[in-house]
Order: sequence, then structure tokens, then C-alpha cells
Amino acid sequence: MALGLSTIAAPLFADGHATGDASAGENVFKKCKSCHAIIADDETVIQKGGKTGPNLYGIYMRAAGAAEGFKFGNHIVAAGEAGLMWDEESFVKYVADPKKFLAEFLGDSGAKSRMSFKLKKAEDSVDLWTYLVSVGPEVEDEGEESN
Repeated sequence: MALGLSTIAAPLFADGHATGDASAGENVFKKCKSCHAIIADDETVIQKGGKTGPNLYGIYMRAAGAAEGFKFGNHIVAAGEAGLMWDEESFVKYVADPKKFLAEFLGDSGAKSRMSFKLKKAEDSVDLWTYLVSVGPEVEDEGEESN
């Protein structure tokens, strides 16, 4: 299955939504599942996990602090209200050091994150992002017009 996922993922992400290895990212997700699950809108469980953190299904271009059914901390909500939308670049920076990212994004050295875990290897973060995008809803090209 992992081989099929990475083979399928490459053409889907040619437009730059995700640049890593989805099958490697699925393995990286094992570090996240104690706090996070991936559950589709129709309740299909893609990855069982904890409920300490938000459901990561459909994270691409979702406003930070806005996943339905989860109570976020004030600073991540403020970041979303200030325009933070999850894309590969912001996700990779956030998971490397959530508190530092929020402090820099908000210009507030007192900003805090409830997420204490840090994913130090950028390659792992990029692969994880690619996996999350690959199991999420289909991503439309930003250049495509909606009808």
C-alpha cells in the first residue's frame, strides 16, 4: 500500500501543494498519533489517534485554530484570525517549534502553543505534510476557477 500511495501522490502534487514522500510521511505520523487522528468528514477513520490535538484531516489551507470540534488555545486561534492558513511552509515551521513559530507570527514573545512536541527534521515534516495532504480531500489547483 505504501508504494501505491507514493506512486499516486506524485502526480497529484505536481502543482506544489506538497513536495515530500507521502509513504515516508505515513510512517512519521506514528509520532503524532498519540495526540492526533485523521478522520474524514464522512467519519471514515484514516488513522486512529488521540484527541489531545485536532483532527488533521483536510488541514491544507485551513485557517489555523479552526478545525471543527476542537478547543484551541488563544494564540493559535489569534494566528488563524490574523490570516495563518496551513500550507507546507507554515506547517513545517510550526511543527519544528510551535511556540517559537506563534511568537514570530504574532509578534508576541509571550505567545504559547498547547503543542509541546517538536518535529526537528525538516524532511520528516515535509513528508508528514505530504501524507496529510494525500489523505485529505482533493486539492484544487489555485489557478483553477470555481464554477
